[in-house]
Amino acid sequence: MTISRRALMLGGAALATAATAHDALAWDGPIYDLIEGTEDFAIASDAYVFGYPLVTMEMTRRVMTNVVKPEGSRAPMGTLIRLRAYPGASFRDVTAPNADTLYTTAFLDVGDEPWVVSVPDMKDRYFLLPFLNGWTEVFQVPGSRTTGSGAQTYLVTGPGWSGKVPDGMVQLKSSTSIVWMLGRIYCSGTPEDYAAVHALQDQFKLFPLSALGKDYTPPAGKVDPAIDMKTSVRDQVNALSAADYFTLLAELMKRNPPAAKDAPALERFKQVDLVPRQNFDAKAMDTRWAKRLPQLSYDRIMLHFKHSDGDIQDINGWGYTTKTGTYGTDYLQRALITAIGLGANRPQDAVYPTSLKDKDGAEYSGANKYELRFAPGQLPPVKGFWSLTMYDAGMFFVANPIDRYSMSMRTDPKLEADGSLVIYVQNESPGADRQANWLPAPKDRFNLMLRLYWPDENDPSILNGSWVIPAVTKVG
Repeated sequence: MTISRRALMLGGAALATAATAHDALAWDGPIYDLIEGTEDFAIASDAYVFGYPLVTMEMTRRVMTNVVKPEGSRAPMGTLIRLRAYPGASFRDVTAPNADTLYTTAFLDVGDEPWVVSVPDMKDRYFLLPFLNGWTEVFQVPGSRTTGSGAQTYLVTGPGWSGKVPDGMVQLKSSTSIVWMLGRIYCSGTPEDYAAVHALQDQFKLFPLSALGKDYTPPAGKVDPAIDMKTSVRDQVNALSAADYFTLLAELMKRNPPAAKDAPALERFKQVDLVPRQNFDAKAMDTRWAKRLPQLSYDRIMLHFKHSDGDIQDINGWGYTTKTGTYGTDYLQRALITAIGLGANRPQDAVYPTSLKDKDGAEYSGANKYELRFAPGQLPPVKGFWSLTMYDAGMFFVANPIDRYSMSMRTDPKLEADGSLVIYVQNESPGADRQANWLPAPKDRFNLMLRLYWPDENDPSILNGSWVIPAVTKVG
């Protein structure tokens, strides 16, 4: 599959009645003809799209926690993952890596008991600690924007929990047993700043409520050899047969119930025997749907790129969305973001405009020279930070003589006499007098991503469209 600009915009967004539920997940006419016009097939496809986030979240959890002890970006359930450094140009594990924030993350099961998360005094350092439920909804975001940088302790509770919250803790209510804590801490990347962030990461605490007041050491994990640790999660999910997919979805919904707003859609799904808190009868499913239903349903999700009805913006060669993190009943958008940007923040916390081609549709090439100019007073309006990151055609960092993978104000660029900022995007150095403003490019094709953390909600703002991203222009 060829990934469009929209597929990489992240890095990495109402159904009131049964009738509107069907409209929101409307069946495409040309595809509809391929499956002989069966209403049951259309409903089953709607159910597939609806469940895609929960199935993907579970498959991700399995892979990321299938280790004995913390190893890189993986750790057993209920154990903190503390990434210690930014990847270099040789890194190939994850596309579109960042050189701005260090991750502190964990997968939790809050279905049986709550978990305590303790955050140290971050000393005015920018951070955010989003918590996602099993349906990929960001249900709480402690951090600089919302709760400040002081020490704070949270009790993450699951569905139906009604115990007493201990003094000094703030309850974060998850509607599902699966919870993914996906924290990010700003770091300049210098040895001194790495050490400072590491010290903060080491002060994070995570333990079950039953261990309150006790010395707690996370138990070793158990490795399940049946879990595929090589194939990408998305490919694993897409490879499930229709029967296996719905069997897993039905089982997951027992501990990760849908929201009340999903009632109209769930009423329709009863027609294909997908009912919350009940097992799915795989034998009752039409065997002809085994491969065709997943394939066509996934195509519907990806077609949302081009037929998003405003969910995706495309301005001056930059593609981005401000519909992430919370989705209401926009099930196609939720499934799309799951497929291309699992773990996406709310737009109030971060927006990730990405440019794979210039405003005229031409691919970027290191054989040319480009400039990105922010006019006086028109730097990205953010309260956190912004950065411009260079990627090669595969969305990985680009090796260069000054080891610079991104540009931001922390790299201390020089402003023009009128106060504007010009970033030189090219393969060769623009000269010693301009090197502070140089974002090195490869010799061949490249892509760009602009990270905007804590976008300003006032004018100008990318959130309401009053701030427009300038185009990257070819010069010389």
